[in-house]
Amino acid sequence: MRIVGGIHRGRILKAPKGMDVRPTADKPRQSLFDILMHGTPGGERFDIREKRVLDGFCGTGAFALEAISRGAAAAVMMDLDTGALNAARENVKELREEQHVRVVQADLTKPPAADNPCDLVFLDPPYGLGLGPPAMAALAMKGWIAPGALVVLETGAREKAAAPKGFAGVDERRVGAAKFLFFRYRA
Repeated sequence: MRIVGGIHRGRILKAPKGMDVRPTADKPRQSLFDILMHGTPGGERFDIREKRVLDGFCGTGAFALEAISRGAAAAVMMDLDTGALNAARENVKELREEQHVRVVQADLTKPPAADNPCDLVFLDPPYGLGLGPPAMAALAMKGWIAPGALVVLETGAREKAAAPKGFAGVDERRVGAAKFLFFRYRA
């Protein structure tokens, strides 16, 4: 697994051993960033430069590091799994992005209060457990999601996820075995 675009393009990311973490592969991640930057949800472009990003259920932190590589101002990686967070921290250190990325151990359905809201939120919970919508609601309640922010929820291709209160679904894209659901937060 590697960074697919930006200043860190081609850099390899470490992943924890075992099956507990299922990182988004390079091709779907590239597709997602292409969608965000060119063929956008709801017919709009999303300029990632200078945005604050939250990578929830972060695993290796690939999404946050991809965003930083492409010009995001800051990123927060959040996960409950210690092994995943250790790999994420190693990846941040390897890319020398400690000044731009913060790693937080937390249950995304019960997150701590945010210091600053994020403009782009990526959530990649374990498939089939329905954790996406409750995490979105909890993160919004704790101030992690800025008004008007774009939230991208990755699910299995056949999963459904209803928008929680305050969120509007704007697009849905299937990429291989995954599906990206796009929501706007309307605080």
